[in-house]
Amino acid sequence: MGSKKSTVTVKQIKSSIGTHKDHRATLRGLGLRKINSQRTLVDTPCVRGMIRKISYMVEVIQPNSSK
Repeated sequence: MGSKKSTVTVKQIKSSIGTHKDHRATLRGLGLRKINSQRTLVDTPCVRGMIRKISYMVEVIQPNSSK
């Protein structure tokens, strides 16, 4: 019964210094604090929207397809 949820890994590549306050809050909402920090999150429309909002500060890391 357990369905496998797809995930997305996000990496912060730019500092939040000098950015808009709501962009900094979005970074914190994604769980990113410092440059090069990474988070693996459940791939939902909400998370995708947050990534799109701060796309200039983060990159999405594609998982290795080992299967």
